[in-house]
Amino acid sequence: MLVKLAWRNLWRQKRRTLLTSLSLALALFLSLFMRSMQEGSYQYNIDNSARFSTGLIQLQHPEFAQSQSIEDLLPQTEHFISLASALPHVSYRLPRIESFALASAGERSKGVMVIGVLPEREEQYSGIASKLVAGEFIATHDKSVLVGEGLAQALSLGVGDEIVLYGQGYRGQTAAGLYRIKGILHFPLAGLDKQLVYMPLSLAQTLYSTGEQVTTWVLHSDELSLIPAIKAELQALYGTEVNVRDWQQLAPEMAQQITMDKAGGVFMMYLLYGIVGFGLFATILMMTLERQREFGVMLATGLLRRKLLLLIAIESSFISLLGVIIGLAVSLPVIGYFYYHPIQLTGDTARMMLEMGWEPIMPMLISVRLVAEQVFIVLTLMSVCLLYPLWRAYHLTLVAALKGDNNGH
Repeated sequence: MLVKLAWRNLWRQKRRTLLTSLSLALALFLSLFMRSMQEGSYQYNIDNSARFSTGLIQLQHPEFAQSQSIEDLLPQTEHFISLASALPHVSYRLPRIESFALASAGERSKGVMVIGVLPEREEQYSGIASKLVAGEFIATHDKSVLVGEGLAQALSLGVGDEIVLYGQGYRGQTAAGLYRIKGILHFPLAGLDKQLVYMPLSLAQTLYSTGEQVTTWVLHSDELSLIPAIKAELQALYGTEVNVRDWQQLAPEMAQQITMDKAGGVFMMYLLYGIVGFGLFATILMMTLERQREFGVMLATGLLRRKLLLLIAIESSFISLLGVIIGLAVSLPVIGYFYYHPIQLTGDTARMMLEMGWEPIMPMLISVRLVAEQVFIVLTLMSVCLLYPLWRAYHLTLVAALKGDNNGH
């Protein structure tokens, strides 16, 4: 009975009901759009940076994080990595040699980071061959290397030219070699583009005289939210013999940027909810005050006060439900479109993002958790706005309400 009465009461004032629902729908649309863009951008850039640089998780020698020395190595054996391979959410396991060297060509020289990889597996993981702007991709048994476009320009190198790498190898041995450039890569991140030299893992192990050892094992998971749990499991499996580092430790600058940006985004979102909340509160309060005489008549004919409050709550629930439905009906197609057609930034904004180490793209994230979170916030907002009107209705003075006193006291 109360449900039917509440539904009919809503449509006695269609404009008021629709305006209240649309204000909720607008808040839901704006917050969901903003949060989807934020979280999508974070996940895309974290995943993209991980694939082309650090990975989401690395297994390292306990001293390697501090020393960055070629002396601190891990075994490149299936027995060693089998513990990580057994975890269900670890999708990639890549051995790498990461060290530094002095690169020179002619009279020019520059410090570079040398990364030794398994080319086929690295291509599956990062799609790095798509970054080629000249030449060909390396194969497992090649004696050639790939260099970043910025590095090639700095040393005036092209495909087919030779580059000399000189550094310190394992156990004090000299690391020196002359290599032909097979291809040139272009990275959107300038820091990588100006210093990276890619070579097959076996060639890097020969250069640094490491034998069947690597500096890092790079691990990846397709679920970013599972990284803390995976890290904890790996720490339990390997103990103190291996240092397990996640992307936040490997790329602290990006983690700090994301934390600061997320704090700003959340502040703006709650500011939006505050503005919408004041309008919503005023609408619900006015709706309650305008109906003082109606409430007085209902109480005079025997309706219990608690049922009156329940009636108002049911009406508000219908308005909230209508607002959520409208908000989702508008939000999901828009977010879905931009999920498949992400926004490409250009101009000064794109250059600024590149300088920060992010690609100039604004992808969307489609997440049930995110939708549920925003719907919950909208419903909570409606509940908070309803508290005072319910209090006013409960303390309604019957005689004053029947006389038409809007204050009801």
